[in-house]
Amino acid sequence: MANSGPSANDTELISGGHLVAKALRAEGIDTIFTLCGGHIIDIYDGCVDEGISVIDVRHEQVAAHAADGYARVTGRPGCAVVTAGPGTTDAVTGVANAFRAESPLLLIGGQGALSQHKMGSLQDLPHVDMMSPITKFAATVPHTERVADLVSMAFRECHHGAPGPSFLEIPRDVLDAKVPVDRARVPASYRASTRSAGDPEAIERLADLLVHAEKPCILLGNQVWTCRATDSAVELVRTLDVPAFMNGAGRGTLAPQDPLHFQLARRHAFANADLIVIVGTPFDFRMGYGRRLSPQATVVQIDLDYRTVGRNRDVDLGIVGDADAVLRATAQAASGRLENGSTARKEWLRELREVEQAAYDQRLPRQLSDASPIDPYRLVHEINEFLTEDSIYIGDGGDVVTFSGQVVQPKAPGHWMDPGPLGTLGVGVPFAMAAKHARPDQEVVCLFGDGAFSLTGWDFETMVRFDLPFVGIVGNNSSMNQIRYGQAQKYGADRDRVGNTLGDVPYSEFARMLGGHGEEVRDPAEIGPALLRARESGKPSLINVWIDPDVYAPGTMNQTMYK
Repeated sequence: MANSGPSANDTELISGGHLVAKALRAEGIDTIFTLCGGHIIDIYDGCVDEGISVIDVRHEQVAAHAADGYARVTGRPGCAVVTAGPGTTDAVTGVANAFRAESPLLLIGGQGALSQHKMGSLQDLPHVDMMSPITKFAATVPHTERVADLVSMAFRECHHGAPGPSFLEIPRDVLDAKVPVDRARVPASYRASTRSAGDPEAIERLADLLVHAEKPCILLGNQVWTCRATDSAVELVRTLDVPAFMNGAGRGTLAPQDPLHFQLARRHAFANADLIVIVGTPFDFRMGYGRRLSPQATVVQIDLDYRTVGRNRDVDLGIVGDADAVLRATAQAASGRLENGSTARKEWLRELREVEQAAYDQRLPRQLSDASPIDPYRLVHEINEFLTEDSIYIGDGGDVVTFSGQVVQPKAPGHWMDPGPLGTLGVGVPFAMAAKHARPDQEVVCLFGDGAFSLTGWDFETMVRFDLPFVGIVGNNSSMNQIRYGQAQKYGADRDRVGNTLGDVPYSEFARMLGGHGEEVRDPAEIGPALLRARESGKPSLINVWIDPDVYAPGTMNQTMYK
């Protein structure tokens, strides 16, 4: 009798969870951040087979924030896996933060079985409807054969235009079912290049504007790091002697000692420049919706997303493209000029340096203050002095982190992390978790406000459990001080303590209870030594520094919502 081929019983089968893991591995994902649930455990089984690390946390918000942080550090998309219902809703804040910060991640959420659709199954919610406004892509996997295909589709959308998060829900019976391997497509090579260099005519015009500007300046924002455009940005500003300011993840593009690195003269530059180039930064509240730029200046905006260019403020030239490709092409277009204008800008650079130095000199006495309670400027000064060339700095808080934005200067690109424009508190521990896991040989330093740490601080135990040492500092004023200031301004000093006052919590004891290193600091002279002991401990650490509750950062006092 002739052999009619293998029977159905001989066909290799694969489950939906294992298809997820194969698709993640094909995308270069080596870690998922998760909190367990019955809907998603087959993904864990697949991750074990594919060699993907599973970091299990204590709250789904932490999982989403960690995936966001992982993407920022590595340049590859992060991945969080959470269960249905409250597991997915707990992760909403982390996804929303990544959406506003243009950070690529995939959140995979569980869902009740398709066979129980609309029957009221355990933890059933309309996840896709909830996630659609805060993601670039949100969908349900309808069949096991489509699992890997839809995972790849979700990742593809993460990188369309400005990056961002995607969401995929997988019903329990779809995830647990098995299908023949040959019927399930696992995409392995499909990603198109999205690194557009912009309109060549616009590049030539920008080069011409830069060459002929007498008082140019450039703001290097988040997308300079997202696009890994550091070298191109440095080449451009050095070729043309353009003073550079940096914000968000763009901090560290130029080292603090670089003669073209400026930080404190930004207001003066924006008010007096004749050409302002904005790279990868929207005209949102952080930029006064564009109103902080001189109306007489020629304004150029470069962004990955065409919807961002010219929003809230007119621009003279808008270029949609990858910051690395655009800046490199502009530098090449300008460098061939016999006279690129750099000589004429020496006086402009001297003017800005004088403004920068005057602002630094005015603030320096407070950075060196021996006052008790400790002046927050002294705390952030000590942190800045403590950072090394390899230190990744994370800010998680309101008022105290606003102080650090004026003083702390990362020594290299990619070494500054903050939540971004959503202003989310609670990113510190998950960002530290992701950064230390992704870059185990680098030091991670995180400044928390006491209110911010309280939101996700229990995952300090996760840092201990996975042996992820970092130096944590809590600037403790027993208050949500940024809000307290606003209340005092709007309603009077007799009502400044309504709903914003916290207990005097010794967070060092919390750290020690969970197996980490902890110290209390009340004397400013002890901040530096305590930081060194935390570094040498080799453990997750919290240095609880008691700071003056009646001192506010200039950024807090200048917020328009309080005026």
